[in-house]
Amino acid sequence: MLKFITRRLLQLVVVVFILSILLFAWLRALPGGVVSAMLGERATPESRAALTEAFGLDQPIYVQYWKFLSRALQGDFGVSTAVQTGKPATEILLERFPGTIELSVVALTIAICLAVPLGYVAARKRASVIDNLSIVGSLVGVAVPVFFLAFVLQYVFAQQLDWLPVSGRSEVRDATSVTGFFVLDGLLTREWDAAWDAFKHLILPGIALASIPFAMIFRITRASVLEVLDEDFVRTAQAKGLSHRVVRGRHVMRNALLPVVTAIGLQTGALLAGAVLTETVFNFGGVGEALKVSFTERDYPVLQLLIFVAAITYVLVNLIVDILYAVIDPRVRTR
Repeated sequence: MLKFITRRLLQLVVVVFILSILLFAWLRALPGGVVSAMLGERATPESRAALTEAFGLDQPIYVQYWKFLSRALQGDFGVSTAVQTGKPATEILLERFPGTIELSVVALTIAICLAVPLGYVAARKRASVIDNLSIVGSLVGVAVPVFFLAFVLQYVFAQQLDWLPVSGRSEVRDATSVTGFFVLDGLLTREWDAAWDAFKHLILPGIALASIPFAMIFRITRASVLEVLDEDFVRTAQAKGLSHRVVRGRHVMRNALLPVVTAIGLQTGALLAGAVLTETVFNFGGVGEALKVSFTERDYPVLQLLIFVAAITYVLVNLIVDILYAVIDPRVRTR
C-alpha cells in the first residue's frame, strides 16, 4: 500500500509541474499580453515599458518561468487589482477558501446521504414507483439550473417563510476567528450562537449546490448496483441463505462502490474549485465569487492563483480516489 501511495505522489508532482507550465503559457498567451490586459485603455508606451520591466517580461522565457515558479512555490502570486485592490492574492485565497470548503462539505454530505441509499433502493426495486420517482427527481436535479433553484430556495425559505438567512456567511460580527471555518470556529470557542448562525447560512446554498451532485451520484449508484445485482456471486450468496444485510454490505455495495467513488471524487473537485453561481446568488464570499470578479475585472494575479488551486484540488481529489480504490479493491494496487 505504501509503495502504491508513493507512486501516486510522484505522479502528482509531475502533474503539478505540467500544470504550472500550462498556467505560465496561458498568461503569456493573453490577447496583447499581460501588460495590455492590466493597463487596458490607459496603456502608454512609458507605462507599458515600466510594467514590462517590473514583471520581467523583457527577460528570456526560461528566466521568466523560473521566477514565476519560484514565486509560486513561496506563495507569491502578486497583488489583487479588483477583488480586493492592493491585497496579496494568497491572502484573499486564505480568507475565502474556508467558506467554499464549508459549503462544499455541506452540499456533498447532502448529496451522498440522499443519493447513495436512494440509488440502492431504486436498484433493488427497479421499475417500481420509488424507482421511477427517483429517476424523475434526478433528471430534475440535472435539468434545473443551479442559479434558478438558488433563487427559488431564497425566495421561499428566506423571504417568504423567514426560516433561514437570505445571504452571506454569518450575521454574528463579533465571533472569534481561529481557522476561518465559521462553524468550526464557533464550536472550538464554544460560541454556540455563532456556530449555529454560520450553519444556517450554509443550508440554502448547500441544498442548491447539492442538486447536480445528487443527481449524478444517484444515477451512477443505481446503475452500478443494478449491474452487481445481476452477478452470479450475489445470487450464490442469496442461495446460501445469507442475511439481506450481509449480502447488501459485503457483496453488493462493496463491489458497486468503485464507480460511485469516482463520481463523488469528480463532484468534490468541481465543488471545491468554486461554486460561482451559487456563491454569487447568496453573496457567500467564497472562492466562486472571487473567481467571477477576477475574471470579469481581469484581476490576473487572483485569477491565476484560483485556477492553479482549482487544478491542484482536482489532482489531490483524484489521488484520494485512487487510494480509496486500492482500499476497496486490493487488485488496483498491482496495476
